[in-house]
Amino acid sequence: MTRMRWSGLAWLALWLAGPAQAALTVTDPAGNTVTLPKPAQRVVALVPHAVEMLYAIGAGPQLVATVDYADYPPEAKRLPRVGGYTGVSLEAVLRQQPDLVVAWADGTAPRDVARLRSLGIPVYVSRPLQLDDVARELTALGTLTGHGTEAGRASARYRSQLAALKTRYAVRPTVSVFLQVSPQPLYTVSDKSFVGQLVRLCGGVNVFGTEPQPAPQVSRESVIKVRPQVLLTTGPLDMLSQWRRWSAIPAVARGALYALPDDLVGRPGPRLVGGAEAVCRALDDARARLGLTPG
Repeated sequence: MTRMRWSGLAWLALWLAGPAQAALTVTDPAGNTVTLPKPAQRVVALVPHAVEMLYAIGAGPQLVATVDYADYPPEAKRLPRVGGYTGVSLEAVLRQQPDLVVAWADGTAPRDVARLRSLGIPVYVSRPLQLDDVARELTALGTLTGHGTEAGRASARYRSQLAALKTRYAVRPTVSVFLQVSPQPLYTVSDKSFVGQLVRLCGGVNVFGTEPQPAPQVSRESVIKVRPQVLLTTGPLDMLSQWRRWSAIPAVARGALYALPDDLVGRPGPRLVGGAEAVCRALDDARARLGLTPG
């Protein structure tokens, strides 16, 4: 009788507790499977764009640390720092007792990722190269932090806004564009980069779009040879000053040189929509300078 009564109470407790929560599993861009027993509550993000993504999906309160150059949204500035441009302190990361670390494929040392995993800490390696990768990573981070609904809304809004811009600018006359990332050495972007894809979305033709690397190094002579109609930079406008003496370049002859907001264009997060709008405005101004009639 006592055993039967205890058994009934045990089943009642299990019923009230509800079914066991299923593990949360995603595959990161590096092809690694990341599995958590429950939504992460202590997240360390080692790259600024991941910080922006986490706040965008409502997971900001679960962030416990980040890196020096993560400055958006303003709340992120108050987070403890575990590293910066020169690297990451694993000791500082471990002091935060994270149940998830978001690393960067192009910025976090592979040995640091391997070390964290060897200590049993799940690591999601972020690498949004294409515009739509941002939406995919918003969704994945939403799964891992228990914000799937908010992440779905954020990714849908991001895709919708970019699609609207693409439709709007699809009828504009095309212009050839050189986008300078750094002047010395001279680096640009190809269409394999999300920055290069912003140019294409706005009706531009990237003069180095077919290069195999996302951020290829090019020569000054090769830029002069292709004679771009528009010159863009993700830094201050004076970074384009080296081109002003080459008046044979149409962009120089017509004054179609533009500085883009680096924090909007250079970070693959939800604010890329604002970066796209900045690129589109620059190309529209260049069309006017070049005497091209809008479609």
